[in-house]
Amino acid sequence: MKILLIGKTGQLGSDILKNNTKHDIFAPDRNELDLSNSIATSDIVKKVKPEVVINTAAFHNVLLCEKEYAQAFRINCLAVRDLACICKEMGSWLVTFSSDYVFNGKKMSAYLEDDTPSPLQIYGITRLAGEYIASSTAPENAIVIRTCGLYGVSGGKSKGGNFVDQRIKDAKINQRIEISCEQIVSPTYTEDLSLAVLKLIENPKMECGIYHLVNEGACSWYDFTKAIYEIMGIEIELTAVNRHGLDNGIRRPLYSALANTKAKRMGIVLPHWEDAIKRYLQEKY
Repeated sequence: MKILLIGKTGQLGSDILKNNTKHDIFAPDRNELDLSNSIATSDIVKKVKPEVVINTAAFHNVLLCEKEYAQAFRINCLAVRDLACICKEMGSWLVTFSSDYVFNGKKMSAYLEDDTPSPLQIYGITRLAGEYIASSTAPENAIVIRTCGLYGVSGGKSKGGNFVDQRIKDAKINQRIEISCEQIVSPTYTEDLSLAVLKLIENPKMECGIYHLVNEGACSWYDFTKAIYEIMGIEIELTAVNRHGLDNGIRRPLYSALANTKAKRMGIVLPHWEDAIKRYLQEKY
């Protein structure tokens, strides 16, 4: 299968490249494929003629989205429309990604693929807009994968590193740290997510629509941090704090764990988050 991969240097994109064993993947650099340039994007898709376009690129710095909202919409929504248009024209699949932040967290249990979204901030709004524009532009070609709390070996460059790496850095310079305990999430290792994405596109039962792909289980950021320090044998005073879903004034969903039901019916299930973080730390540290 010929695949065009967008975002090869990111946590997820790099793991898709690493774990691919079957497919012919063309993964251009950002200077070759700039999602903010719709004409150049269309030209490169037409040149490659992929069966599947996997778009892992996104503007996902939540705080920065509030300030640079035009660029956030450009990358998370309008660029997705451009890809959907050309994929529909060429008969290619578009696999693009979204976030748990399309939900407001009031459900207080894991969200299903068909639950009604209601984002709380610009980032979530742009992600939801990307979902809608993909499915409306190419209803028979577009697959949207929602995921949550990604961390991978390559780090999260646009955020200054992923959550796990940041907590380990914190422990090196602090004797005590505070971590929010009220947000419940499904932290997801991009190694596991990349393998699930490859299994999905290889599955003959794959169909258009929304999928939730996350490591199984749910936890607070405090519980996740506590697990990191216990696995690493780091001794530090860790305090749980309730910030009521606020981070620098930006609202975040209190409960945004995702339930994988659609892919699970196809036999695609990611390992539990506790298993995932152990493997990540063993590999990287």
